[in-house]
Amino acid sequence: MAEEEPKKVETETPSETPPPPPPQAEPEPEVKAQKDVAEEKTVISPPPLVEEKVEESKAVAVVETSESAEEKTEGSVNRDAVLARVVTEKRISLIKAWEESEKSKAENKAHKKLSSIASWENSKKASVEAELKKIEEKLEKKKAEYVEKMKNKIAVIHKEAEEKKAIVEAKRGEDLLKAEEIAAKYRATGTTPKKLFKMFLG
Repeated sequence: MAEEEPKKVETETPSETPPPPPPQAEPEPEVKAQKDVAEEKTVISPPPLVEEKVEESKAVAVVETSESAEEKTEGSVNRDAVLARVVTEKRISLIKAWEESEKSKAENKAHKKLSSIASWENSKKASVEAELKKIEEKLEKKKAEYVEKMKNKIAVIHKEAEEKKAIVEAKRGEDLLKAEEIAAKYRATGTTPKKLFKMFLG
């Protein structure tokens, strides 16, 4: 029976923590063990039951308190982790918002500068093109004037050439008439021109 009772006690203990080993009574001399088995059973068996029950309740209480302490520490650790995560996410979102704002500012600033440069370039180009147009107009005007002058000069030269040609033609006509008159005179007189002899004799 002494062997059966510890087995019952073992089945009653919770599975979470192993029960502490029952206190063993000091081994009695072999002479007393041989005397009476019944007396030994009654003397040894009751004290371990009481002690085991007390120890079980203590063990269960210790396990419960340690579990509740662990839950509390886990809860506080989880809460701290959640708070830390929230703070980190908030910081990251603030940094991201600041970064977006700075990028937007940089984009706007660059866009303004680029647009001002483009307007400056367009105004400079327009002024240069206007100046070039004025120069071209002046050159066209001067060109027209020079063309007119050249045409006038050409006309004058042509007129002079025509006049000279007319003079030459008139002179030729006169010379032809004179030669015809002298030839008729020589025929009428029957003499020969002296210049002709000089040409042949010369």
